[in-house]
Parts: sequence; C-alpha cells; structure tokens
Amino acid sequence: MNILDWKTKQNNVEVPFSPARVLLQDFTGIPAMVDFAAMREAVKNLGGDPMKVHPACPTDLTVDHSLQIDFSKCAIQNAPNPGGGDLQRPLAKLSSSQVQTRKVLCRGQAVCKGPCDAGESSHNSGRFSAQIENTPILCPFHLQPVPEPETVLKNQEVEFGRNRERLQFFKWSSKVFRNVAVIPPEMGMAHQVNLEYLSRVVFEVKDFLYPDSVVGTDSHTTMVNGLGILGWGVGGIETEAVMLGMPVTLTLPEVVGCELTGLASPLATSIDVVLNITKQLRQAGVSGKFVEFFGTGVSQLSIADRTTIANMCPEYGAILSFFPVDNVTLKHLKHTGFDKAKLESMETYLKAVKLFRNDQISLEEPEYSQIIQIDLSCITPYVSGPKRAQDRVSVTNMKSDFQACLNEKIGFKGFQIAAEKQNDIVPVKYEGNEYRLSHGSVVIAAVISCTNNCNPSVMLAAGLLARKAVSAGLVVQPYIRTSLSPGSGMVTHYLSSSGVLPYLSKLGFEVVGYGCSTCVGNTAPLPEAIRNAIKQGELVACGVLSGNKNFEGRLCDCVRANYLASPPLVVAYAIAGTVNIDFSTEPLGIDPNGKNIYLRDVWPTREELQQVEEEYVISSIFKELKEKMEKGNKRWNFLEAPESVLFPWDLKSTYIRCPPFFDKLVKEPVSLQSIENAHVLLYLGDSITTDHISPAGSIARNSAAAKYLTNKGLTPREFNSYGARRGNDAVMTRGTFANIKLLNKFIGKPAPKTVHFPSGQTLDVFEAAELYQKEGIPLIILAGKKYGLGSSRDWTAKGPFLLGVKAVIAESYEKIHKGHLIGIGIAPLQFLPGENANILGLTGKEQFSISFPQELFPGITLDIKMHNVFWKHSATPDFH
Repeated sequence: MNILDWKTKQNNVEVPFSPARVLLQDFTGIPAMVDFAAMREAVKNLGGDPMKVHPACPTDLTVDHSLQIDFSKCAIQNAPNPGGGDLQRPLAKLSSSQVQTRKVLCRGQAVCKGPCDAGESSHNSGRFSAQIENTPILCPFHLQPVPEPETVLKNQEVEFGRNRERLQFFKWSSKVFRNVAVIPPEMGMAHQVNLEYLSRVVFEVKDFLYPDSVVGTDSHTTMVNGLGILGWGVGGIETEAVMLGMPVTLTLPEVVGCELTGLASPLATSIDVVLNITKQLRQAGVSGKFVEFFGTGVSQLSIADRTTIANMCPEYGAILSFFPVDNVTLKHLKHTGFDKAKLESMETYLKAVKLFRNDQISLEEPEYSQIIQIDLSCITPYVSGPKRAQDRVSVTNMKSDFQACLNEKIGFKGFQIAAEKQNDIVPVKYEGNEYRLSHGSVVIAAVISCTNNCNPSVMLAAGLLARKAVSAGLVVQPYIRTSLSPGSGMVTHYLSSSGVLPYLSKLGFEVVGYGCSTCVGNTAPLPEAIRNAIKQGELVACGVLSGNKNFEGRLCDCVRANYLASPPLVVAYAIAGTVNIDFSTEPLGIDPNGKNIYLRDVWPTREELQQVEEEYVISSIFKELKEKMEKGNKRWNFLEAPESVLFPWDLKSTYIRCPPFFDKLVKEPVSLQSIENAHVLLYLGDSITTDHISPAGSIARNSAAAKYLTNKGLTPREFNSYGARRGNDAVMTRGTFANIKLLNKFIGKPAPKTVHFPSGQTLDVFEAAELYQKEGIPLIILAGKKYGLGSSRDWTAKGPFLLGVKAVIAESYEKIHKGHLIGIGIAPLQFLPGENANILGLTGKEQFSISFPQELFPGITLDIKMHNVFWKHSATPDFH
C-alpha cells in the first residue's frame, strides 16, 4: 500500500526489497567473504553448526580489482608498483612459450604473409573466424591468433604470484559456500562481466518468471540498468545482510523522469552525453532518487550508450538510473546469444506486467515525481576535472579553463601558481633524448575501466583515431605512462579483429591486462627523471584517463591534475602531450613533411564508426566470450585451496585474518550505550570521500600500515595495495584515514595525521586512536557537507569503528556511506539546518557526551553535552 500511495508516501516510509542476486567485486567482496568465514567460527564458538552458514541469495564474485600495472609498453622491466610484491620466481626466467618476442609467426601458419609487429602492420578488414582464446590478440595481416603481448603475460604472472593467498581464499569460498560463484582473474571486471555474462533480464525458475535485479558492493553496479535490470550499489555490510536472506530496506524514493530528445553531435561520444546528464541531474538535485529515462532520444541510444550513462549514475548522486527494456534491448539480446524462445517469453512477460517500453510516443507515459528534459543535440565534447568528476570542461574551452585553474586559489578547481611561473619550462633527459615539461604536460594517459569499454563505438573511435594518427606520422612521447586495460577480452577481440589494436600499441596503448588498474591508483611509477623534473619545477603535471574516478592524489603523488575523457580524447591528449591546448586552432603535431596535423584531421566520422562496429561487433563475440568464462584459466583451475568447513586461518598471513567483529558476540542483543566524554579524532571539511577514509591504492612506505607489514617481515615491494589487503583488519584499520590528501583542520595541511589532545602529540591517525583506546576514551569525527562521497566500501565504516569512533557529526552524508555507519554501529548525526561546526564555534578540542533514548525514530533530535554546555542536534533521518 505504501508503494501504491507513492505520491504522499515518498521519502516518508521505508519499503523492503529482495533482489534476485548479489554481485561482489574482490576489493569489496573479500571483506564480505572473510566475515562469512568468521561467522562460521562464531557460530561454532556459540555451540551452533557452522555448516549452516551460507549465503541465501545467489552471489557472484569477480576477481578483477587487484590488477596492477607493473609492466607497460614503455616500462617492460621488473620495476615494482607502489606497493607491488615479489614474484615466486624471477620474470626473467619465464619460458619462451610464456614470453614471446614481438615478431612471431601466426599460429597454424607455416609462413606469415607479413610481420606481426605493431609498428609494421597494415589494416585488414577480413573476417575473423578463429575461436576466442584467453589470449585473443590477432595478426593484422590474416587475423589469426598470435601469443599475448609480453606485457599481459608479465602482469598476469605478477597478479597470481602477488595475490595467491587471496585467490586461495576465494577458491575455498566457492567450494564450501552454497550459492557462491567466483569469476577468476583475467576474465574482466565486475560490471563488464555482469553485463555480458551474468545478466538474465528476466529470471525463469521452475516455470516462474520474475525480473532480474541485483545489488552489488560497488556503486557502479548501476551499469546493468542500461539493460533494463534494476540494480544499484549498497554497502558491504548491507550486502552481507542480503546474502543472509534479509531484504534491502530503503526509503520510498522519488522517481524522476529524464526525457531525452534530439541526436548528439557526431563529435560527441557517450562520455559527453554522460557528463552532460551528470551535470544537469546533479544540478536538479536527484540525490537519493530513482531516475528513469524516456523520450524519443532514448531509441537513438544503443545499449552500450545506455549502460555507459547508467554506469556513471553515482556521479550524479541518484540511487539508480534506469532504461526500461524496449526493442533496442531485445535486438541487443538477440545478438548476444539469447535464443528466440527466451526472447519471446521475455517480451510477453514484460509487456504483461507493463515493464516494456514502447518506442513510439504514447499517451500512457509513466507518471513521475518530476521531469527533467535534456536535448541531446546541444551536447558537445567535454572532459571533467582537474580534481572532481562533476566539474565538466568543454574541450573547446580546455586551454582557457586550465590556465584559469593555474590562477585560482587552491581548491577543487585551483592550483594557485604564481603568474611569473605559469610559463616555466623544465628540460629533462629521458632515454637519451631531451624533452620539455611544463604546466599541463600529460605524464599518464590510460584507456581503462568499465565506464567506456562496454561501448564499442568509443573504443573503436580511439583505435580509428590511432590508426589515422600513426598513418600521419604522429607519435606519443615515450616518457608518458600509457596503458590500455580493457574491461574484458571482448574489447581486445573487436579491437584486434577490426585491425586497430596495432596502431594503439604503436602509440604506447598496449594491452596490459584485464581489471581495474590506473582507475584505482594502481599505476606503475613514473620514470625517475620525469618525477624529479616535475618536483623541481613544481609543475602541475596531468593524468588523462577514460575511467570513472579522478580523485586528487589517486593516480600518483606528483600528478596534481587528473582529467576524465573519452578514449579517443585520451589518445589525442597523449599525442599532444599537454592539456594546455586548443584543438580548434593548435595542431596535435607535425607530420614528417612538416605539415600541421589537427584533431579534425584524424577524428573518425560517425559513418566510419558505424561501419566498423557493424562489421566486427557481432554475436559470435558474446558467444565465444561466454565459453571463455565457463572454461576459466589454467592458473585458476590448478590453484590449490583447502576444503575444510572452517577456514584454516594462518596467523602469519598478512592478507587474510579472522576479523574481531564477532569476538564479543552474544545470543541476546545488548541495549544501546551512551557516548561519554568523547574526543574529536578528526575535524574535517566538505566532500570527504571514501578514498580519504579508506584508500584503495598503494601503501605509503612511512604509513602505519607499512610499519605493520615491515614488522611482519615484508619489504616495500611486497606491500601490494590497501584494496588487495581488505581481508586483513590490522592493515585496514591502520590504513583508515591514511590518504595523503586528507586535510584535517587540526593539522592545517594535507597529511594523514591528527593531534592526540591529552598528550599534545601529532601522530598518525591510527597511532592517536590507539592511544585514545588505551585510555578508554571514545572518539567522534566532525565533518562538513557530503561526508562519504565515492565508492561503496564497508571499510570506510569498519575502519573508524575499530579505531574507536562512536559517532560522526556532519552537515550531510552520501546515502551509501550513511548506511555503512548505521550498519556497523557508528551514529551518523547531522547538524540542524543552517548550522555547522564553524557556526557553532566548535574548535574540535571539546569533549562530547551523547545519550540515546531506548526508542529511536527517523529525524529524532538529540541533546549533546560539551562539558557543561548543552546544544541540540538532529540525527540522520535514517538512523535506527
């Protein structure tokens, strides 16, 4: 009844929702599986049967986020990634069958008709007929498979060596837990696999039909909404509850209708559409709402376009954005292996329950809480940055905007570079040649991540641009850290079969592996000479990537400006070597004859893209990809794992450790306890992201986590990353608030430090919290607006909980993170409207006491005592 009476009940009542399945990616999935293993221990200790502990909801876990780029086109060397680990055997000892030279004969060919070399190949449009293998790189002369590039083999070798403990734990989980399926490494990232392999659209179980739906431990689970599947990201703690059979509870949201009309410019990619929609929906205020797309413009968007738009849903703040199933969806499903009978039953069912979208204008359009209109024909190419995904910059204004950023005070858009230093040039010698770096120089360029790789048009556009650029004699300077990390083998397949992959490789965009790498901060170090030049000149060096995140400090500590761009623009900026360029008036480069080559000279037309996409992105790609998924890979198939009922915890392990969350578990729940005389651990400002709270990238050598790992006998080469060590609470607790860009007002500059007030010492956050816990002093955090922006990570709540944090007092929260805090037992309190710590005159040096009534309800007002002063303060509406 609450849903039927939605007009009056929106935002006022809670509704339960039970999804059909759960999706985990390894960085956020491993804590969930470790917790399930710990639950078995707890049940046994309380006298129960641990064999009864299983996920009740079907759960798929993809091992995709641990890939790090130790090797790339311009760095084929045994150089450690920041936090990288040693191999069990030297890479130099790989067999000749594992590491091949670039010039090889094609498999099954007695004589090759041409050299299979990235620099000497020519385009061939012949049809590809061979089966997709785990290494689907093709000879451009007759499109027969050739061995994987050296970079892929080396990165995969490091991946399995470095993460063996985690992989063995995942394999144990898949053996002992019912309803758990693990997708091993090298198959693709979570959202791509979810879209291509796991999605059903409509479930059919024992002749019972119901819509496919999914919740995942990643905020970009919304990608499948472009396929007509209801899905969104939730916290790891909430996900575990769903896995145990409990429904997701959410406040009945408003449903915003987004009407799309018109057709985008040929130069505008789906990323431009996404950034435009992101800006307009964020400005419209859709946080905490559902968004459904309708209108004539929807039919002109391919499924790839729709999934790209849906993927970026968290960036405009909605719970999810949804494209209903229509004729475009059915056509796509037909091409991807759904049989005729399945499609007919699906269409009949969806029309019967009124979940099918009519392509024609209808008088029966759904009724929405609000309608936002977007004209696609007004969209022009954009990038976003230099520090936040929501800050769009028109490509035509990029040069002037970057120069404005140099002038602006330090902030979301400013670097505050003195006017007399803005034109500084720093010469640098690298590999025997001299180069000139300046503000705006591109040093990292990565075509990566699920945001774009699901869309053949944008990836093919990058390849076609590369082909035209190489043919025109343009190059990418060797000091730029370039990489191509496809979301799945399907992407490599169609880039190969269309003949554009060798040209990407020629420019340095060689396939480095499959998984999240640069996007989550797993970038190989820049060359030392380049790092020194950047630091010497105090330059604002740039990274350009086609991912979905560009948080400050994520790519590299010496890369201050990070821009998100479409894949072809990533290639274009890499060729230009700078973001400080006006593509309409300045050339990308000069050809061997001295002629200026402009972006318009190498940009592929819409007709070219459509021709290539129609010819190479065919149904066999999806069919063969599914076969690859089901076969697995040799490394995973031969990996040994225990089969015991209880996981055999290794006390020496630095990856997998039994967490302490259930140590004090009792059969009867305890009453809510008050918080007495709490100190402020951190006094933070606005837009504190989950990267600030619980970083996913490299472990700094002077951090508390590094000290712990060093004491365990590990070298910096073996540190790996915080994301890979989320199964170890000791590392993750020490990594909480360990981001180098954390700005704590007690310190006054970016650093993962705070003040321990009883002693007056400035310490690492973990060390200060440890002292407070020894003294029996509870902790709180003061913060500003939008606390907890970013990826959904349960350790952003678990970490503070283990540090002794009992409450957070902020002006506002990101919904997913607020749910995390509630789930772990940290009170997410909210200042009354118009108030904040500064207005109330708080210094953060006060001690706070908070009492909770036995019965709590949404919007309750609490009294908080500071010494002998009382002041009122509203709890989060969802607090319970």
